[in-house]
Amino acid sequence: MKNKASSGGGPSQRQLRVGELVRHALSDILSRGDLPDPALTRVVITVPEVRMSPDLKIATCYVMPLGGKDPKAAIDALATNAKPLRGEIGRRLALKSIPELRFRIDTSFEEGSRIDALLRLPQVRRDLGGADGDPNDPNDQEDAV
Repeated sequence: MKNKASSGGGPSQRQLRVGELVRHALSDILSRGDLPDPALTRVVITVPEVRMSPDLKIATCYVMPLGGKDPKAAIDALATNAKPLRGEIGRRLALKSIPELRFRIDTSFEEGSRIDALLRLPQVRRDLGGADGDPNDPNDQEDAV
């Protein structure tokens, strides 16, 4: 019998839990500089999210170098070191199988900024009811007369 939660569109609790464990372990490895690769030790890499495949065999790790400088080089360095990273994660976590690591650039901050800019457009603010001069709206930029 299939679990109702796993038949929906979102990840299961198990996927979320394992993804968070992998994210913490990966963040710890990268912050401590446990890999000898200079390409990884000279840049601070954040790991905002790890998404697990339904069978928990693939971990897609969304990463971004601090300041967003040269994300392609960071992805390439992480991909080159995927096997040692996987081995280190295996030593830190008690999982039945250690997932294959895949690295992607995290675009959530850019996407959030884009949506924020859209919401600030006068046409959108008007449609959302923000252009009626609400005195409690700090974003209301209409001049009070």
